[in-house]
Amino acid sequence: MLTIRSITAEQTYPLRHSVLWPDKPFDYVKIENDAEGYHFGAFLNDELVAVISLFVNGKDSRFRKFAARPDCQRRGIGTLLLNHVITEAKRLGATTLWCDARLDAADFYRRFSMEAVSEIFYKGPIAYAKFLRPL
Repeated sequence: MLTIRSITAEQTYPLRHSVLWPDKPFDYVKIENDAEGYHFGAFLNDELVAVISLFVNGKDSRFRKFAARPDCQRRGIGTLLLNHVITEAKRLGATTLWCDARLDAADFYRRFSMEAVSEIFYKGPIAYAKFLRPL
């Protein structure tokens, strides 16, 4: 059974690290303003398998550090988690949602009506663009 629930920033760190930046030091995945965010986890049979963090600043919202365990990708779990974040951002009064998306995940974000609104940029060797959608 899959459930989505609020978690602490600290609970996101192991998946953030192992999925997104395994070659970096563990502290690399911590965000300076993690304490100000809303953090959500997808639990499959009570095991944390995906995480995402939402930051709301007035009408603007951003999600960061979206990570799913590799064996749980392409199973709809990330879709459910991102839909949950969209609902939460709206509930919190945001009118836009954006992220810095890895280009290899661009098609996934386009399915949520997100569009690239920046030039391509790099974090290390990984290509990104800012993706945005109105809420």
